[in-house]
Amino acid sequence: MKKTYDTGPEPVKAYLVGMRSRDISVSEASALTAELAGLADTLGLEISGGETVNIREKNPRYCMGSGKAEEIAQKAVESGAECIVFDAEISPTQQRNWESLSGLSAVDRQELIIRIFASRARTREAELQAGLAELLYALPRLSHKYIDLSRQRGGRYGTRGSGETRLETDRRLIEQRIGALKTELEEVRKNRGVQRKQRERSGVPVCALVGYTNAGKSSLHHALTGSGVYVEDKLFATLDPTARRTRTPSGKNIILVDTVGFIRRLPHNLVDAFRSTLEEAARSDLLLHVLDISDPAAGEHTAAVLSVLRELGAEQIPLITVYNKADLLDPRAGSMADGRAAGDFAEGGIPQGVLISAVKKEGLAELWELVEKQLAFDGKALKN
Repeated sequence: MKKTYDTGPEPVKAYLVGMRSRDISVSEASALTAELAGLADTLGLEISGGETVNIREKNPRYCMGSGKAEEIAQKAVESGAECIVFDAEISPTQQRNWESLSGLSAVDRQELIIRIFASRARTREAELQAGLAELLYALPRLSHKYIDLSRQRGGRYGTRGSGETRLETDRRLIEQRIGALKTELEEVRKNRGVQRKQRERSGVPVCALVGYTNAGKSSLHHALTGSGVYVEDKLFATLDPTARRTRTPSGKNIILVDTVGFIRRLPHNLVDAFRSTLEEAARSDLLLHVLDISDPAAGEHTAAVLSVLRELGAEQIPLITVYNKADLLDPRAGSMADGRAAGDFAEGGIPQGVLISAVKKEGLAELWELVEKQLAFDGKALKN
């Protein structure tokens, strides 16, 4: 019997570094570190180890004390890691310092998220958006790639080393590429605007599903429309908005739009690059905020989503909170795995809503009832 061997590339090993400052609680720091591990897993990294560091005062060189930085670098090397992933934004200078100290690649949360978006881009629009975000992130970090080259050829005042000339050339090319991508994306936005106006003229109300990444938006979209959209238990499984016309139980037409998931500390480059995608939520008649009720960090997730909606100017749109994944609640105690009761959410600043399970299609009748009531209340004609 012949043996089969996996000839694919070995996953890159990563050492994760969470950061807790004075304004971040222990529970939030733990949730962010767990989220970082989820991001790393989504990108296909193998976690070789990690720790959370208490940052009393930010050090401009390493974002922490040099002694602690040396300790982390040594642990990362000993764990067999090929890169160190930070749950914070590190500057280009700090990135260069970490790579010099450890001999490993230094990756921050922003780059991790951007790489995930780039790896999951499927449509032309998603590729354009991801490419733009990558270039905007890379532009200020070009210099550290050529710092050694520019020092190889000394020279007198006013002369330029080969590395410096190459840097300027690459910077100009990247800036030209950024301009080209923005122009192409503007055309995409115009086309999307035309499609949006056609929907508006039809008089059919638009309902957008928004929420934290992996909250179950695509599963709910599939349950309500039978659209067959891509569903996976991974962060950022959906990048492109999917609009489907469907009928409510009373037989009225409605358009449901599935959107990209939000996340805490979303890189600003991605907010700008994916604005045309997120505008689907800002231009809708009703928002369904899908929330994973089983997640202990549900309160922080809600705050992140509402923050992005405010940034998009969508805070005035009527919103229904949909508590998804009710199947993960403890049916005997009516509480979640960590012991909190479902009703405790209202006390934590999360509004009242409807409890459902998109996977088991439970609670959908109550959700449809709220949707029809809200749209009718706002004077939207639910046309046949």
